[in-house]
Amino acid sequence: MKRRTLLALAASAAASRGLQAQTPFKVGLILPMTGPFASTGRQIDAACRLYLQQNPGPIEIVLRDDAGVADTTRRLAQELVVNDKVGALAGFGLTPLALSAAPIATRAKVPMVVMAAATSSITEASPFVARTSQTVPQIAQPFAEWAAKSGGFKKIVTIVTDYGPGQDAEKWFKEPFIKAGGQVPEALRVPLANPDFAPFLQRAHDASPDGVFIFVPSGPGAAFMKQFAERGLKDAGVKLIGLGDVLDDDLLNGMGDVALGVITAQHYSAAHDSPENKKFVADFKAANNNMRPNFMAVGGYDGMALIAKALAKAGPGADGTALVNAMKGQAWESPRGPIEIDPQTRDIIQNVYVRRCERVNGELYNVEFVTIPHVRDPAKGAASG
Repeated sequence: MKRRTLLALAASAAASRGLQAQTPFKVGLILPMTGPFASTGRQIDAACRLYLQQNPGPIEIVLRDDAGVADTTRRLAQELVVNDKVGALAGFGLTPLALSAAPIATRAKVPMVVMAAATSSITEASPFVARTSQTVPQIAQPFAEWAAKSGGFKKIVTIVTDYGPGQDAEKWFKEPFIKAGGQVPEALRVPLANPDFAPFLQRAHDASPDGVFIFVPSGPGAAFMKQFAERGLKDAGVKLIGLGDVLDDDLLNGMGDVALGVITAQHYSAAHDSPENKKFVADFKAANNNMRPNFMAVGGYDGMALIAKALAKAGPGADGTALVNAMKGQAWESPRGPIEIDPQTRDIIQNVYVRRCERVNGELYNVEFVTIPHVRDPAKGAASG
């Protein structure tokens, strides 16, 4: 970026802070509202607006569609800071999109709240990044230990989408599973663009495992489930387990009976049994033509809550550094359960749930049956104690 662009970013951020005491605090929400990951954008946008509807205040959303293209994300982030004078950036449906915007947040000293993207290293890309979604290692490691020690699995083939989160999923499931006594005869990676799962499922079938572990980004799960059934793995007694993205609540009912019995791990289910979640689901459905919220929605809802809490703590006109510092250590009861922003890593600490897909009142839900409490991102070690 040229020097004058850097100066413009800094000047715009400073001007924005000077106006914040008199005008609404603008949040630049960058999401894939079109393209293959539009479900993610739709869920997060709806959840952010629900939070502001329930908690009126001086926050205004400026929504931009990046269509899942990193170059577009970077351009939009710059425009939002320079032209729209936003006080924070938020959203980011995929890892490459979040990473493309991180340098803008750093140079402009603008907080950046990641509501979806899940590669562990994202918070290390800028000191202004905080996350309210998840990291893949945070879910995969405890799930691998459960699968080997309590789930009864001995031999598992892993199939992951070949990009940052998928590589994280493979590493953080495979290594703990083997360490706990399991075998992983095949570790397969599927292209992110236009995936065809059939040849990979055939290789998994040929390895004769007792289980297949799957990670795909939210969206392609329905296609994977269809091909899993068609390739005869379920009929052969091979059990399917995976991270919760494959049984996304937004898409689950359309998958049909092939999803029944599939065990996944995730930080949120629409079936989570708490008063906070029952209200969240009911209000979300009422505001969005009966659409069921998924884990992307709760990331957006809590991301907007984090911005509001930081504004309340730092006060009107606080600069970006003060706002990020105000985010550190925030803790509250989310629809997903108790959460906290790690003051050292700016990543979320939360429960991880093991769930089984069941039919409840005629609909498919991921029903939690194991809770693993207060999980930090293991990829960041014990930095936060």
